[in-house]
Amino acid sequence: MARRGDKLLVAAVALLLGTTGAAAESAEVNTLQELFVRLGTCWKPPPAGRVRPIDITVVVSFSRAGNILGHPRITFESAEASDSDRLQYRIAVMETLQRCTPMPFTDTMAGAAAGRPFAVQFHGRKTSPPTRERRA
Repeated sequence: MARRGDKLLVAAVALLLGTTGAAAESAEVNTLQELFVRLGTCWKPPPAGRVRPIDITVVVSFSRAGNILGHPRITFESAEASDSDRLQYRIAVMETLQRCTPMPFTDTMAGAAAGRPFAVQFHGRKTSPPTRERRA
């Protein structure tokens, strides 16, 4: 069962996933915010020309050593996504998790994060809606 703090954290992920930087990639992960920032630096959505952008959420747990514990589970995909879009985004999410693991947890964070499920939202590149021509 998700706790209130977890729901707030998941809501903040959308903002955090856009954050990148070399410091974020090389430092140890000591907070939940740093965990989501790290995952954001590893995120590479499928090329926009091949698929339509969608949102996808995965629930993943980590061991104390920062490895994926069990199997990540997709819990949400945009309703308008085609089967092809879903497959491409699922692959991109799993590649992201492979790139980011093992997660370099500090000892403190390793104890706090071990075995805890994290719901991580990934967002595809949003494109502007097509413009409609008006007749004069």
